[in-house]
Amino acid sequence: MKFAVKAWSNGGARAGILHLGTSTIDTPSLLLSTRKGLPHFISPDLLSCLPSPESRLLHVSPLHFLEGLSMKTISKIGGLHQLLGLHDHCFVSVPRDSIQCLPEANSTNKIGASFETPCGRLLIKPVEYMEMISSTRPELWATLADEVPAWVSDKRNKTSVDRTIKWLDECISLSPASGAVFGAIVGGSSLEERRRCAQEVATRNVSGYWVGGLGLGESMDERPALLNAVIEALPEEKPRLICGLGLPEEILQGIAAGVDLFESTYIYHLTLGGFALTFPLDRTQINALNLAPSDVGSDPRKINLRATVFRKDTMPIVEGCTCYTCRNHTRAYINHLLNVHEMLAQILLEIHNTHHFLGFFRLIREAINAGRFEEFRKEFVQRWR
Repeated sequence: MKFAVKAWSNGGARAGILHLGTSTIDTPSLLLSTRKGLPHFISPDLLSCLPSPESRLLHVSPLHFLEGLSMKTISKIGGLHQLLGLHDHCFVSVPRDSIQCLPEANSTNKIGASFETPCGRLLIKPVEYMEMISSTRPELWATLADEVPAWVSDKRNKTSVDRTIKWLDECISLSPASGAVFGAIVGGSSLEERRRCAQEVATRNVSGYWVGGLGLGESMDERPALLNAVIEALPEEKPRLICGLGLPEEILQGIAAGVDLFESTYIYHLTLGGFALTFPLDRTQINALNLAPSDVGSDPRKINLRATVFRKDTMPIVEGCTCYTCRNHTRAYINHLLNVHEMLAQILLEIHNTHHFLGFFRLIREAINAGRFEEFRKEFVQRWR
């Protein structure tokens, strides 16, 4: 893995280039949420419909594979690339999955981290976690962490940092020859513990940093201080990854602090609910946009395609969108698919929402390169909050 920062804008926001596996990715960038290595609704043959190379970063939790094939079998097959046939994509492995594998702080102890999984509550030891990493062979992986919610005590925050640093050293000592290592940084809502953890991890031989423990109960007003306490202690030349931030304004908040890679379940939840992203991706679309309040509900960034108003709507989801869904289908057709519970509805929606959200990241990179990120951020939040 190689990473280089190419541009700064208004303080912490930065644009860079990440060389990972066979792909070259512009940052800030999105990791596509997956279930066992594949997007939740898009089949492997349809992945080529998504913008490339932006869509080649796939987030995966190794805990997904605790049901089904054994780790020994996956290793014999040759890891995730051989198992899934995705040779042009890059897997980024993080223990936490914000949908099905959630950290359970009350059951975590000095032996290992506890997670709520489809297989029940499991305690994962560092040696077991590293066996999963060695078997799945991702291009990039984060170390095991003791993530805690925002409301725990100062004593529990300190314990989480001590355990995470201890497990970091154990994971590094057991790490396979391939794959870039991202050191986990935790500390809950404590600025002091966040800073201490970041300073400790910064002294280790890692390729980058995973800022963990966010999206677990802290407010958006609390988050900037927590992010700044971490980022200020990290070297500029290494990339930073974050989980738990999904909404567009949360993404912008992370980028303003200097985060480069984002794992987000926003697209999954939109698609599952029958929603499609519609906020404009250029100024001409802003002027042309004309949606009634009943079309968009309480959030002007998206429309609910289950609504009766779209039953006879022959327009694409977004006029001028170049995604497969908008080039070939109408709102009325997707409304019909949703209301008769056809799986194709989620497939078409996930293609559109992924394409649109990747376009949002493209706009962010352009704003950073032009030195107008803060202006872009304020304009977006004011218009689409």
